[in-house]
Amino acid sequence: MAEPLPPEVTATLRALLTGPDPVSRALLAQVPHTRVAGRCGCGCATVDLEVDRTVAPAPPHDNPAVEAGYTDPHWAGVIVCTEDGYLSLLEIYSVADEPISTWPDPHFIER
Repeated sequence: MAEPLPPEVTATLRALLTGPDPVSRALLAQVPHTRVAGRCGCGCATVDLEVDRTVAPAPPHDNPAVEAGYTDPHWAGVIVCTEDGYLSLLEIYSVADEPISTWPDPHFIER
């Protein structure tokens, strides 16, 4: 069952999707209409996303739509994936062995 986006997921998506290009703008507009549809089984903070399809899809683009990283407090990567122009996954992966179980402060995202 889908659940509302936690504030830290919303903040991370907003930080990653801030940009002047049409894809970022369209995906950012989907955030208020997005819910968490699932979580990763490894214990990391990754979430599967589900968007209300009454919202417009993003124009054609590469996947992942966004790829960035963190260096504080962990060395980690983060990606935003889409399906058919809609947000589908916000993934965080660790460069270390331990999964990252909480979203770092979006101010530390390095694009």
